[in-house]
Amino acid sequence: MTTTWIAAHRAAVISPHESLVLFESRGFTDQTVRQSLRLAGGGEAVRVHLTNRYGTTPLEIGGAHLALRTKGSGIDPGSDTPLRFSGASTVTIPAGEETVSDPVELPVTAGEELSVTLYLPGDTGLTTFTAIPYDTGYAVPGDQLSAAVLDDPEEFGTGHLLAGADVLAPAGTRIAVAFGDSWIEGAATTPGTDNSFPGQLNRRLDRGWIVNHGISGNRLLTDAIGEHLLARIDHDVLAVPGASHVLVHIGLNDLGLPGHFAHPEPAEGPTAAEFKAGLTTLADRLHTAGLTVLGATIGPYRGTVHEGYDTPRGQAVRAEVNAWLLGDDHPFDAVIDMAAAVADPGQPDRIRAEFNAGDGLHVNDAGAKAIADAVDVTLLDL
Repeated sequence: MTTTWIAAHRAAVISPHESLVLFESRGFTDQTVRQSLRLAGGGEAVRVHLTNRYGTTPLEIGGAHLALRTKGSGIDPGSDTPLRFSGASTVTIPAGEETVSDPVELPVTAGEELSVTLYLPGDTGLTTFTAIPYDTGYAVPGDQLSAAVLDDPEEFGTGHLLAGADVLAPAGTRIAVAFGDSWIEGAATTPGTDNSFPGQLNRRLDRGWIVNHGISGNRLLTDAIGEHLLARIDHDVLAVPGASHVLVHIGLNDLGLPGHFAHPEPAEGPTAAEFKAGLTTLADRLHTAGLTVLGATIGPYRGTVHEGYDTPRGQAVRAEVNAWLLGDDHPFDAVIDMAAAVADPGQPDRIRAEFNAGDGLHVNDAGAKAIADAVDVTLLDL
């Protein structure tokens, strides 16, 4: 059987040097860092992506291991395998660059949890990071690359330096990239459960799978948090091996973050015309690359607890953009009505109580499932 490398896990990354901060990055010095990921699809072998994309100095990796995860910081020692980089056990990643490990012959299946352990001997400085990783990460002093369980580790809730994994899958395997903001990334869903909207939709598919390139706080038109969505297309969609479809949810932060950051002063976000133009540019660029593009209505957020986020102007833009998306003039191949899937029937600009994660802006596991269940899976012809 002919095989090819296909993305099976992705984690979109943020610069630790942005002026607007929703999530704090961190660094490591002479520490072993263990982080987990969950594969959306399986294959005969695995390779791991590490990133120093937003680093300002070279990043020294003193060793890296891949293993099947057991629980917490634990791994299956029988599966523990050193990663190599062009045959070497160590690698230095230049500032602004990324690297991919040599393949590890490890048959894996969809839903399998892997742990990637890195020994970082020097001072990394603030690291390129992920706002909402798959699960909790662990750090301990010194070189403990092969430890079956890390002893009394420090725990952290952001992801660092780990950008994804590919699997060697049958040629012709096709996948979708979920692309957008916190409703894609899965903020406020339970860590370690893969209960984001894309994760739960993935479990409904008969073939192919979905990888997650959401960034909580991300915007369509403005940098911070993360590069804006239009700037992310090349790296986070077009460079993803196997991608044939894209699912997009974006807009909440374009409408809400200007007021939130300026509070109590007023601030203006994009107009409906600017937002429609941005979405059209997004769809056109992805269509030019031969991809099928599924858009989504902007989720409800009336009454959110985040000060300055909910404004009459933002709500008016949201209503106009959503009406356009549900009409006949939008630029997408199809539109998923994510807003309706979780809206309060009596107050459709608010999240339904049983789907509200507690802040009026994000959905919980049940809300993410409601969105996943509302998708016509025949639109994902993978």
